[in-house]
Amino acid sequence: MLRGCPRDAFTVSTKVGRLLGAEGDGGAPEFTGAPDRVRIRDYSRDGVLRSLESSLGRLGLDRVDVVYVHDPDEHWEQAVEEAFPALAQLRAEGVVGAIGAGMNQTAMLARFVAETDLDVVLCAGRCSLLEGTAQRELFPLCRREGVAAVAAGVFNSGVLAGPRPGAAYDYAAAPPAVLARARRIAAVCGRYGVPLAAAALAWAGRDEAAACVLVGMRSATEVAEDVRLAAVAVPDALWEQLEGAGLLP
Repeated sequence: MLRGCPRDAFTVSTKVGRLLGAEGDGGAPEFTGAPDRVRIRDYSRDGVLRSLESSLGRLGLDRVDVVYVHDPDEHWEQAVEEAFPALAQLRAEGVVGAIGAGMNQTAMLARFVAETDLDVVLCAGRCSLLEGTAQRELFPLCRREGVAAVAAGVFNSGVLAGPRPGAAYDYAAAPPAVLARARRIAAVCGRYGVPLAAAALAWAGRDEAAACVLVGMRSATEVAEDVRLAAVAVPDALWEQLEGAGLLP
């Protein structure tokens, strides 16, 4: 499909560092219905170059717009010494537009902003109506350093899209206290006719460091619904009432 579109008409981002391999490549099976697939972490220079070359081949492209180093939590040294220099070289050559890191934590992302020449960070789950560490600890640093931030996971795995029994939070069942807090936020949103999910999208994008808000969508129906929610106007009075009730992070 991409081969038939003008290259400047779309933006492609991808990730390096976490790969899917066969069971014999190391690691334990982790995927239901695909027991021969295992997650492999490779933040080496050669691994990054091989991974990106493979992606370009599958995409039928000669360049991508953004590449993130994916979840290097236990691999700081290799990411800094090998992965980022490899991506910086590709950026200089025009094979990559921007380079960054994507993680579920803020502390290491802040170190990357301070100690590497990245362009963007993707922070998942820490910049939501339930979690404020990105706004407190990461986004101010991004603003000072001129680094763009992508606010991802703004529904915290689903509880802020629908705080019903069994809703997920951080990839597991939401604890009762989290579910109760999400329901209290939803009740305030309801007084203003604003869906909780719309407020979650709007809140994540309020910080000037946030270049965009990223959400996962599994179907055309979910795409249309998220576009609709993103267009909902959220009045300042809603934020003021949430703050007054101690419900903002």
